[in-house]
Parts: sequence; C-alpha cells; structure tokens
Amino acid sequence: MIIQAIIIILLAVIIYLKGVFNERYWKMRGVVFYQRNKVFGVAWDCLMKNRAYFEHFHEIYKRFPNEPAVGLGSVLKPTIFLRDLENIQHVMVTDFNAFNHKGIEVIEEDVLANNLFIMNGKKWKVVRQKMNPLFTPSKLKSMFGIIDKSARDIVPYIKNNKTNTFETLSTFCSAAKSAIVFGTTTESIFDSPFLKMAQKVSQPTFAFYLKFIVSVTMPILIRVFKIKIFNEFEEFFVGAIKKLLQSRQNENIKSHEFADLCLSIKDGGLMKEDDLEVEPTDELLAAQAFFFFAAGVEPTATGIFNTLVLLGQNPDVLKRLHEEIDNAFEENEGSISYDLISNMEYLDMVFSEASRFYPPIGYLMRECVKDSILPAGNIKIDKGTTVFLPIYSIHHDEIFYSDPEVFNPERFSRENKAGINEKAYITFGKGNRICIGMRYAILQAKAGIVQLLRHFIVKTTFEEGVKFKKDQLQVRLENVDVEFIERTDYAGLGDVSAGSNGSTVLN
Repeated sequence: MIIQAIIIILLAVIIYLKGVFNERYWKMRGVVFYQRNKVFGVAWDCLMKNRAYFEHFHEIYKRFPNEPAVGLGSVLKPTIFLRDLENIQHVMVTDFNAFNHKGIEVIEEDVLANNLFIMNGKKWKVVRQKMNPLFTPSKLKSMFGIIDKSARDIVPYIKNNKTNTFETLSTFCSAAKSAIVFGTTTESIFDSPFLKMAQKVSQPTFAFYLKFIVSVTMPILIRVFKIKIFNEFEEFFVGAIKKLLQSRQNENIKSHEFADLCLSIKDGGLMKEDDLEVEPTDELLAAQAFFFFAAGVEPTATGIFNTLVLLGQNPDVLKRLHEEIDNAFEENEGSISYDLISNMEYLDMVFSEASRFYPPIGYLMRECVKDSILPAGNIKIDKGTTVFLPIYSIHHDEIFYSDPEVFNPERFSRENKAGINEKAYITFGKGNRICIGMRYAILQAKAGIVQLLRHFIVKTTFEEGVKFKKDQLQVRLENVDVEFIERTDYAGLGDVSAGSNGSTVLN
C-alpha cells in the first residue's frame, strides 16, 4: 500500500509539474494558455466526452476572440491552436516547408500508413507527383461514366432499401470508389465484393481512435510498442491490389481506372527526389488505394448528406436547384455528362455554401519540422510542435462571412464570390497539401446530388438543436435525417417544396 501511495503521489507531482511547464512554455512566447487539462489538452476531452474533436476547438476559438493563437496542454511535445487567418496561411502556404508534416507518427511496418495522407517530406512529394494524374480533368472526364452509373444506381437502391440516409450515401460512395479503384463490373455497383471492406474502413472503432490520439500526442509509444494503426485492413488491401495488378498485366487491358496508373508507376521503376529513391511496390500502391477509401468515402458521403440536409430546410433553394437540374437533363436528352454537370452554376453555389456551412472535416493538423515564426503575434514555433488549424470555426466567423449561421448559396454567385476572402474557405485545405482527391470528391458529390434530386424531393427531419457525432476529424450531424419523397413530374416539378421542413437553418 505504501509503495502504491508513493507511486500515485509521484504521478500527481509529475502531472502537476508538466502542466506548469506547458503553461510557462507558451506564456514565455506571449501566447495565452488554455487552462483546462494543462497536460492532456483537447485529447483528454475528446476521449472522455461525447463530442466531436472539432467542437472542442470551436469552443476554444470562441473563448479567445482576440488572440492569434492559444497554447494547449500536451504530454510530450508543444501544442498550439491557431486562430488568426494570417498564421493559418503561413502554416499551410507561406512556410510550407516548415509545416509539411501531418503530425501523425507511424512505424515502417505499418504498411497502409505509408500513404499520401500520412507521408511527409520528400517521400510524400515524389509519391504525390506520381498519383496526381489520376485526378486531372481529362482523367475525371473519362471516369465519369463509372461515377454517373454509381449515382444512377443509388435511385432504385433508395426505393428498395429502408435505411437511414447517411448509411445509404456512405454505401453509394463506398461502391463508387470500389468501382474506380478495383474496376468492379457487376450489374449494380452495390453488388461489389469490395463493398463490405470499404464500409469497414469508413467506420473506425474506439481502438482506432485511441491509437490515432496516441500517435499524435505520445508518438514514442507507437515506436516502442510497434503499434500498427491500420493492421486490420492490411491483408485485404495488399492482397486485393496484388491480385488486381497481376490480372491487369495478364489480360493486358487498358482502361481509365486506378490500376492503370499503378501499372504505369511500376513500369516507370524507382521514383526519385534528389537523393531519395522510392520503389513502387505493391504494398506502397495498396497503401494509396487504402488512402483513397479512408479519406474519400466518408467525407464525400458527409458532404452530400450535409447538402441534402440544408436543401431540405430551404425549399426555395431546393426548387431553384430542381429547375437547373431538370433543364440540364432536358438539354442533354435525358442524360447528364461531365461537361454539363461541371457547368451547373447554381449546383456549384449550393455545394460550395453547404461545404462552408458544414465542412466535411472540422480541422487540420500539422507538425513543425524546422523552427518558424508566425507573423501574427510574432510567435516562435519550435521544431516538433503540433499545430491545429480550424476549418469549421473559420467558416462560421462573422469576420469572414456575414450572417454565417444562415445558409445562403448567393455568397458563391459570380457577382458575390469575389468578395469572399479566399483564404477563409478551407474545405479542402490549402497549399501543397490541399486534398489530392478534391476534384474527384466534388464531382462524385455533385453527380450523386443531381441524380437524387432528379428523382426525389428531400425533407429534413431533426430533433431540436444540433448534435454532432463524436468523430476524430469529421463534421457529422447525428440527430438529423433526410427523407426522400418521389417526384412525379420532372418537367412541371409540381410542388417541389411539398414535405419540406421549412426554411429554418440548423445552427
């Protein structure tokens, strides 16, 4: 008992002294310190409370309206939350070389962690350069047939399946991504053999969240105990990619799918960047396939869902978008094309504003890899510091958006868009590490929205107040659903606002 008491006292003293050190560290740099959880910071609240990670940052953002940055508690390395847009721009764009690290620690044995989201430095640069061609406008245009098929397939799926809307949209995005990556050619994309694994990737467990937090706050534990964050998916994705590439080589089939780019990269041999050489192994390519699922399915489904929620609450906006969609189909003799969907101006306005109002990702994270100085506040950032950057909070700041809690697609009209501070729209990030799949995600989301609204009116149902799902990165509405009501008159539209829940916006 005495030994146990001594250990408890020592731990209490260590925790207290660490908290004092964290506070002094930031005060010496002229940065206000967030007093709550001086040692474990936001990570503790995230584990112990039923709130999304971004909500804790949003609370800090509102609590310190006049501060350019706020120091946070941390176990092993300094951690800071940035509020000032100039500092955020400095991290993402101006001094990118000092902040190109994603702040997530992994081990070499964690095969699927060797992906573009987590990679850093020269290795990230050389692999990204090789993967960029997958998302050029010409490639997306050639992929549109698969994307459109997946969007069309969702209509009968909704009519025949009574599941909640987000699950349906997640299934749609998982199936579409399976078709793009693995080239599945079943009659319906929802019969894809890869669908279950794609859905599993988009539904991480508590154990995954815990490993993720440890990799950010106490990375030494990842190295010491050889913790693999993505081990449960490794066998499937590595095996699937090996089988896919072997099949493509044997059949000598050329199409526009992910496999073609992988084969091209393998045929090109070693990837080089200065003194770095990277071998394009099947495992490396499997990690990129995993990344496209993990980073592309759930956020895209969230983007579509959030857009439908807001449309269901704003019947006038819904009616105008219905009209644009119907006119586009009429002009193209009942079908839709890449060029047509890319030129739908009001659809772009609606999706842009929905992505501002409810961005799929609530915040970004970076790690400083060499000393830097933030311009606002002249704050010295030491190498090894973790930096958190708000997205949701910036998008809801009245300094950058008038009436930010009002859903108003007119903000993004040709006339008004010029008045928006482009630095304050961070849905897909900024700078060199802007989301590589941004164009694909937007195209898939728009294709899904177009086919859904071609056939349905949407009605938003929700409980009082807004609740977000507890999630590591995403902005997921938890107490809201969208009901689909079949349209009976595409041309005349009838009463497109029928069944709408009114124009009040959740806030």
